[in-house]
Amino acid sequence: MKIVVGLGNPGKKYEHTRHNAGFMAVDKCAKGLRVDISQEKFSALIGRVRIDSQEVILAKSQTYMNDSGRAVGAIIRSAYADVADLVVIHDELDLPFGAVRVKIGGGHGGHNGLRSLIEHVGSSDFVRVRIGIGRPGPGVDAADYVLSPFLAEERQALPDIIARAAAAIQAIVQEGPARAMNMFNQK
Repeated sequence: MKIVVGLGNPGKKYEHTRHNAGFMAVDKCAKGLRVDISQEKFSALIGRVRIDSQEVILAKSQTYMNDSGRAVGAIIRSAYADVADLVVIHDELDLPFGAVRVKIGGGHGGHNGLRSLIEHVGSSDFVRVRIGIGRPGPGVDAADYVLSPFLAEERQALPDIIARAAAAIQAIVQEGPARAMNMFNQK
């Protein structure tokens, strides 16, 4: 079983913000797989699907970014899954806008959603799909930046970026993280 979790903040106020790139990718993946992710369980919106022979839980934490780990920890425990079965999709300040990279493990890098997740699941050894949002310009607070909407020119490119992130999710499930890294981590 794989547990695929998009990080973001619930509600219309945050729907189109940079911090919700993870939600957007999980929604795109769910749409492509024709799975509904509206079941409310464990403080998350959840859907189940089978990709090839692999059972997959798609989820969007509804606890807000900074407490994402609470929902993710509950999902992992209820599924009797291991941290190695977890795939987390999130926005990444340290990647240029539009980059999509797959990574196994690592720290939280100041990302409060990852910090919460690591705290609640007890490990950082999960697979990540990192969606580059770039760093804010001088004088712009990072917290304000991630909670702001994408710029008009970014919104034009966003569908392709989110589609690549959704493809990375499927590649991880079908091919494994090492193969997905080879496919998506090209410069």
